[in-house]
Amino acid sequence: MAMSLPHQIGAISGTPIQVESGNVSSEPAATQVSASAVWRLPATNLRAAVQKQGPEMDRISPSPPLSPRIGNMRPDLSVACQALMEGPVMAEMATEDVVREYKERVAGAQVKGKGVPVYVMMPLDSVTMGNTVNRRKAMNVSLQALKSAGVEGVMMDVWWGLVERDAPGAYNWGGYVELLEMAKKHGLKVQAVMSFHQCGGNVGDSCTIPLPKWVVEEVDKDPDLAYTDQWGMRNYEYISLGCDTLPVLKGRSPIQCYADFMRAFRNNFEHLLGDTIVEIQVGMGPAGELRYPSYPEQNGTWKFPGIGAFQCYDKYMLSSLKAAAEAAGKPEWGSTGPTDAGHYNNWPEDTNFFRKEGGGWNGPYGEFFLTWYSKMLLDHGERIVSSAKAVFENTGVKISVKIAGIHWHYGTRSHAPELTAGYYNTRFRDGYFPIAQMLARHGAIFNFTCIEMRDHEQPQDAQCAPEKLVRQVALATREAQVPLAGENALPRYDEHAHEQILQASSLIIDGNSGEESEMCAFTYLRMNPVLFQADNWRRFVAFVKKMKEGKDANRCWEQVEREAEQFVHVTQPLVQEAAGALMH
Repeated sequence: MAMSLPHQIGAISGTPIQVESGNVSSEPAATQVSASAVWRLPATNLRAAVQKQGPEMDRISPSPPLSPRIGNMRPDLSVACQALMEGPVMAEMATEDVVREYKERVAGAQVKGKGVPVYVMMPLDSVTMGNTVNRRKAMNVSLQALKSAGVEGVMMDVWWGLVERDAPGAYNWGGYVELLEMAKKHGLKVQAVMSFHQCGGNVGDSCTIPLPKWVVEEVDKDPDLAYTDQWGMRNYEYISLGCDTLPVLKGRSPIQCYADFMRAFRNNFEHLLGDTIVEIQVGMGPAGELRYPSYPEQNGTWKFPGIGAFQCYDKYMLSSLKAAAEAAGKPEWGSTGPTDAGHYNNWPEDTNFFRKEGGGWNGPYGEFFLTWYSKMLLDHGERIVSSAKAVFENTGVKISVKIAGIHWHYGTRSHAPELTAGYYNTRFRDGYFPIAQMLARHGAIFNFTCIEMRDHEQPQDAQCAPEKLVRQVALATREAQVPLAGENALPRYDEHAHEQILQASSLIIDGNSGEESEMCAFTYLRMNPVLFQADNWRRFVAFVKKMKEGKDANRCWEQVEREAEQFVHVTQPLVQEAAGALMH
């Protein structure tokens, strides 16, 4: 299970932070964690001891490598960061004078057609289980601070499990009304995520928000509504796409439920659409991404950089597979998915299906199965995008879809982790162009993760290649003429990550012509106390300014950071004053 936000802060600062009971979190109350307990560099060789499991082997591998620690947190700021978790932190941080002073510096920085606007993800638990704004005053002043730093807007999860929690069609927009008005007041634009998945069990999940109660009741009655692997293990993060169009949720299909939810959102916030709410990102799977839950971290099922496992063994998926096999004239292929594709934590060469020489993935059966598996995912995406487009037509908002950046084992022939997730991308086939084409048909944005990662920072024996993956996606989106947006996959506050994002946001994808592919937006992970530490905040302010100016702006990082330092210097006494007041 991912660490809660206070635990992450404690890990960064080396100072244990108490978690008060009452906060929405999957961690026990009053728990402490120190840096030494969680801050580990990845092992040089990830291939650890193995144990036999039939003809295949499981490998135990560490979690994704964390970013390098950036300096030490100053004691006074660690107090301020703890205060942010507990209540009204930075109460006077973004006063009118400070905002006005900094806005004069960033005014006119963005040239039309150049630069990339930056959004910031809000905390996952911005709205409480009681449908109120969480840490209201801290949220308010934090939004003021983001606006003053030149941020374009924020991204917020609108959780299905909160809004339609108690009964079908009974929507409680509670805290979202106040939160959206708060963003409007500060002049921030909003990317609203229609989050049809459960929160909890993925990287960075700091709280638990299950699917609506009545949906969980239906899954309890019919477990095949959940994604299922070949060993019968169920995944409850998202309803299986195998039953997308079947009336399995108290008389409605999942697609109808999603469409009704989006329609209710549109009707309730019509006055903000196109002005404050500028984008609707439609959740399509675990973590909101268009993919299968092939690498679930919950309960230690999967660990980086395992290949994951196919999720096609619920009765609805198997029924579709059977029909596809019969249509192909191969009914013997329709009873099961690959049985020699290993386990969650295997590596490609440990399996008959994914190995480079003679692997089943590159044979007739493999091509049939992977084509069907990936098309099921693509069709699922198209159904939901079509619904979203119909609901939000003529409202002035853009529709976007999030695609996972699965960069491990990218250097192998089979690209096994991408295949189990539903992306039919191999050394001989482009799996992202069909996705880009589908989104282009509906005028949607292709939102991609892992933009901050560099190849050499990753474990080399797992053949990770995030930079090459980002370039492939940039080429696919340019070819399909679909807008590309980006996110960072893991929290990063250092200049190396910022510089990588800046470079990736405007890639030269044609070396001969020098043609660039510029992102339409970048969303930064995430608004939290660590972001507001003095050094991190200074670097972030400089990063936002540099992104707005564009990669080719004739100014160095040092010059931009000096300006950011002045802004931080002006606001810092207020941060300390607010934090000090909270301690008494």
